[in-house]
Amino acid sequence: MSQTMTQKYEIKDISLAQLGEERIKWAKSQMPVLNSIQERFSKEKLLNNIRIAACCHVTTETAVLALTLKAGGADCVLIASNPLSTQDDVAASLVKNHDISVYAIKGESTETYRKHVSIALDHGPNIIIDDGSDVVATVFSERKDLIKNIIGSTEETTTGLVRLRAMEKDGVLSFPAMAVNDSQTKHMFDNRYGTGQSTMDGVIRATNVLIAGKVVVVAGYGWCGKGVAKRASGLGARIVVTEINPVKALEAIMDGFQVLSMTEACKVGDIFVTVTGNKSVIDKQHFDHMKDGAIVCNSGHFDLEINLQELSKMSKSRRIIRPFLEEFQVSNKKIFVLAEGRLVNLGAAEGHPALVMDMSFANQALAVEYLVKNKGKLKPSVQTLPAEIDNEIAALKLKTLGLQIDKLTPEQVHYMNSWKEGT
Repeated sequence: MSQTMTQKYEIKDISLAQLGEERIKWAKSQMPVLNSIQERFSKEKLLNNIRIAACCHVTTETAVLALTLKAGGADCVLIASNPLSTQDDVAASLVKNHDISVYAIKGESTETYRKHVSIALDHGPNIIIDDGSDVVATVFSERKDLIKNIIGSTEETTTGLVRLRAMEKDGVLSFPAMAVNDSQTKHMFDNRYGTGQSTMDGVIRATNVLIAGKVVVVAGYGWCGKGVAKRASGLGARIVVTEINPVKALEAIMDGFQVLSMTEACKVGDIFVTVTGNKSVIDKQHFDHMKDGAIVCNSGHFDLEINLQELSKMSKSRRIIRPFLEEFQVSNKKIFVLAEGRLVNLGAAEGHPALVMDMSFANQALAVEYLVKNKGKLKPSVQTLPAEIDNEIAALKLKTLGLQIDKLTPEQVHYMNSWKEGT
């Protein structure tokens, strides 16, 4: 760890750099879309003199994004967006091998995290890349002096977009915020396939339980919930979905899953996964009725979805059984919590596979480019990337997979633009 805050990093162990470098190379080999953007950025240098504060999960895939931005000329500071999501060897490699300032330590305290947010803002960013909108929220609540130099921000979490839209509604948002999470090449793939696989990976790594035959309760049936339900079902689990949205609840039923209220689901579940972006989705009254041995985890961005304060009050004792698996003794039963109620896929596993993050981070890189190219032209609001950028990413992904799709013939184009032809 660095000894003073005048140094340009604060990480766990710089000697882990070589291991991190090899893992970054492996991720990079599976991210051809972002690599093509990196190659173009290195030639065009559009990001010269642009200061970026990036608050992300410090993983191998994020490292490839950071290298892409640096290739474009950006001056980046990277901090962790979650206390358990940092891969310490990756942080070490970025510092030692690539001269990128990183302030991130796996298991860092909330106090340390807040300190790192402050350090990132001391960088005087022109662009903020945010996961959860903590950095942007800090600007508007504590560092308004920085606003005049901020071109805009990007956000790739559902939770962060909820906060940004609340800022916009309250008239606080004073620069454009790109809703990367709303790009189809992000949420339809990252949220569904990435979260689905990595969440179940985290559950299995933390517990080594057999998923087949278990009742898995998935709280929330958005894109992330759909992915978790499908992957858990594929492993042989019986799926129960809880929802507040009637349309999504119907969709879950049509997909072949049982839908219950959490009041009922808490009585039958063996494993609970929250992916709602809201707080206290699992609360005291639910813990009261859970089975002995119930396993509870969260794959939403913040650790508020499971009310651990109430569970702690209810418990006679608590102890760590194995890494990222904590036992709470509640009266005559035990309830197990994974990864401290934080993102189980990043806390207990490695997060999303590089192949899917390739598209997500292509969106991030192109969103930064879009903000720079349109400096001063965009309204201070939450905005999505233009559809042509989304389609460009999808087309690049297909090309890297060696796939071709059909094109409309001139006759078909004419038909689709005419109202005179019919039966």
